[in-house]
Amino acid sequence: MRRCVTHKLIIKLIMTSRGDDWSSNLQGVLLDISGVLYDSGEGDGTPIAGSIDAVKRLKSSGLKVRFCTNESQCTRQYLVDKLRRLGFDINLNEVFSPAPAACQLVRERKLHPYLLVHPDAVPDFSEFDLELTPDCVVIGDAAVSFTYERLNAAFRVLIGQENPVLISMGKGRYYKETDGLMMDVGCFMAALEYAAGCKAEVVGKPAKGFFLGAVKDMGIQPQHAVMIGDDLVNDIGGAQSCGIKGVQVRTGKFRPSDESHPTVKPDGFVDNLAQAVDFLLKDHAQ
Repeated sequence: MRRCVTHKLIIKLIMTSRGDDWSSNLQGVLLDISGVLYDSGEGDGTPIAGSIDAVKRLKSSGLKVRFCTNESQCTRQYLVDKLRRLGFDINLNEVFSPAPAACQLVRERKLHPYLLVHPDAVPDFSEFDLELTPDCVVIGDAAVSFTYERLNAAFRVLIGQENPVLISMGKGRYYKETDGLMMDVGCFMAALEYAAGCKAEVVGKPAKGFFLGAVKDMGIQPQHAVMIGDDLVNDIGGAQSCGIKGVQVRTGKFRPSDESHPTVKPDGFVDNLAQAVDFLLKDHAQ
């Protein structure tokens, strides 16, 4: 029964979304990574059933593909290496993550960052001298490194500036690990905003610049792209705010309440990435 309902939803909401048969003009697909391609867990994690083949089919179809993630617990290269070990066909230049954008902001403004990030993500910021007195804060998903001491050190940097600069690599509320849901960077970002009386600059999802940068890199217009993700607000809502269609998978951090969210309405729901690719490629080939 679930499969039948899902098929009807995807046909109704994707192929005829808002009365516009856009999928026949589909040129590019944006894919979230964690919760869509694989589930986190021991070691490198576990690929979600059918996702490895789904990525292969997308790439062989002629559609352009970019992997859009707010992953900030490791470097992009480490993430690519891990996904390759799991069996995914993925290259570094196909991955959009917030760290390069955060570095660009710090570099352009000639700032010295205090890094409130996961230790494994620090190498992405190797161009900066972290021994200099910081005058801005870059925050990512530091996980267990979100200690009171480190949060308070970041607060002191911000409160000591006339115009505090807080750069956040995402604003997610939570994500899923094998032992349950985990608080994400957005919770700690909000705490620093409140304490220091400032507004963070978000460089990951759901920021419009993140999605527009990805479609620009593919050389296509937003209306010719679709985002497939498990995060209703950051993946789907963020993409739709840019004119990109959004399809939510029922894997990863998906919760049944997402299907009745008061403001964000996906253009379709599917059980997993493999099912989404089935429909996208079927219509794209017509």
